[in-house]
Amino acid sequence: MESRPRIRVLLADDHPLFLRSVAGAVQERPSLELVGQVTDGRRALEEIRALVPDVAVVDVRMPGMSGTEVAAAATAEGLATRILILSAYAEDELVYETLAAGAAGYLSKELDRDEILDAVVTVAGGEAVVSPALQTGLVRELQRRGALVRPQLSDRELEILSCVARGMSTPVIAAELDLSSATVKAHLQKIYDRLGVNDRTSAVVTALRRGLLD
Repeated sequence: MESRPRIRVLLADDHPLFLRSVAGAVQERPSLELVGQVTDGRRALEEIRALVPDVAVVDVRMPGMSGTEVAAAATAEGLATRILILSAYAEDELVYETLAAGAAGYLSKELDRDEILDAVVTVAGGEAVVSPALQTGLVRELQRRGALVRPQLSDRELEILSCVARGMSTPVIAAELDLSSATVKAHLQKIYDRLGVNDRTSAVVTALRRGLLD
């Protein structure tokens, strides 16, 4: 029975002790082969191009290029290497942007070495992986960005916004929709809050840009 080829791994981290620890763990696992170690992002991208490892385990913040930039460049160039981010930084936005840039996974450095190596194997198999501790934040960021892309406005709010777009004043809108001016003003404030704006003109422009108004 023919044995499977080992998974070729490149490591990139500017913390020598951590790099040495992970490198030692990779070398101890028979199914993995360590093909290189670098300490800055630009060098990591050069080695990915030259060596085409199966997986590159890259710190998100390094000299030269960030892990996010390395993932984006590798994706743009169509490189076969899967980028696995390993970082002490867990900001929701950073995790989202790094995965959106093309990284196949994002792990916390708080994981133990076996968990990191298991993730390398998972990513090499074509799957994505995110540390359990980061998943809630990632979902939160996805929801936030979804709200930014297309805020949820009620039918009444859309009706009022449409009136605003036609140049109608608050009293005219109130008369048109058989509402009090105070109610119209309350709806307008909710619209501003949901669109992240402060005035009528910005509300209309933002709504048009996001496809809320025809």
